[in-house]
Amino acid sequence: MLAKYFVDLHIHIGSTLENHPVKITASRKLNLINIIEECVHRKGIDIIGIVDCASPRVLKDLDSLIEKGDLFEFKGGGLSYREQLTILPGVEVESCEANGGRGHYLSFFPTLSQVKEYSRFLSAYIKNINLSTQQSYLTAQQLGETTNQLGGIFSPAHAFTPHKSLFGSCGDSLESVFSDYASKLKILELGLSSDSQMADTIADLNKLTFISNSDAHSLEKIGREYNIFELEEPSFSGVKQVLYQEKGKIVANYGLDPKLGKYHRNFCDRCKNILNTTVPVDRCPQCSSQQIIKGVYDRLKEIGDLKSVSPENRPPYYYQIPLAFLPNVGPKTIKKLIDNLGTEMEVLHKIDFLDIKDLVGAKVANTIEMARKGQMVISPGGGGFYGKITASERGNYYI
Repeated sequence: MLAKYFVDLHIHIGSTLENHPVKITASRKLNLINIIEECVHRKGIDIIGIVDCASPRVLKDLDSLIEKGDLFEFKGGGLSYREQLTILPGVEVESCEANGGRGHYLSFFPTLSQVKEYSRFLSAYIKNINLSTQQSYLTAQQLGETTNQLGGIFSPAHAFTPHKSLFGSCGDSLESVFSDYASKLKILELGLSSDSQMADTIADLNKLTFISNSDAHSLEKIGREYNIFELEEPSFSGVKQVLYQEKGKIVANYGLDPKLGKYHRNFCDRCKNILNTTVPVDRCPQCSSQQIIKGVYDRLKEIGDLKSVSPENRPPYYYQIPLAFLPNVGPKTIKKLIDNLGTEMEVLHKIDFLDIKDLVGAKVANTIEMARKGQMVISPGGGGFYGKITASERGNYYI
């Protein structure tokens, strides 16, 4: 019998349980125990991908939780935490292409033994296997082929961002980057500054399954983008069947409005202005500089080959603003909502407006309701700066 699950397949480890660093740019509070607690008790996420499992130190943490009986391996692959949360062990790796481009790619594996084999393989091509998302000196094609040989799932990460992504820095098409492996690619992660409609302007991508994940570098960012999967069991094989469009389905993708992303529009690196022009430009209209950080919107206008035409089986993409991003909703209010009404997913999707109003007042309830209905006005981000949320009757707010 099919059931629905909240899924976020891109979460980083900031430090191990013994406080060794893993993802240098991530919060040190992002360890396995804290991530599990956040997902189960606060966020309401059912299936997660931990993408730093090439690190022997992270693997040691996973092994220790198995020894304690907190984790066990599904027959269908993946790890179950007390039957409350599924963890897919994964790896984010940086490729190095012949043209000098670098991109980030995700690989997920059914068992720890397969992840360990991939870790041993990677250790010959990167400088420090203990740290996350290391430059590998391998091409995207080599990473994909090796992942497939080990029985894993492979996907480009944040495929359009200007720094270290498939289309942002490696090439203009799947074939230009992957050669003959392009036909084997099944999945693509959209990233915070794009959505399904934008990605479907590239005809090559129409056949792929799109996923929207948080790329969380802190506990608070878990679930800022996610998916609802309908699958038979919350295991690796269940997730793979959905991603490969074999059984079950993605009910919906949920993510930030792309304008909120840090790389949505072109950005002048000289005068530090976001270039929210009617059409993409390669020269700053204010200072005439050509020191432009390419935005995702502008990049897709450059390489897209058709008007957005999504395939019939493409799930809907819903814009969602997480509680922590909303004006008027601070940490104390979020804690009060979760302590009294349920997880963040329940507050965002299920809890009645009047229940929220009775608990935290009309101002917060109206803000959440406006976000639910897509009534927030947003000024786009770019160059590493998030977009701005504006509620017309409340003034300007920064996230």
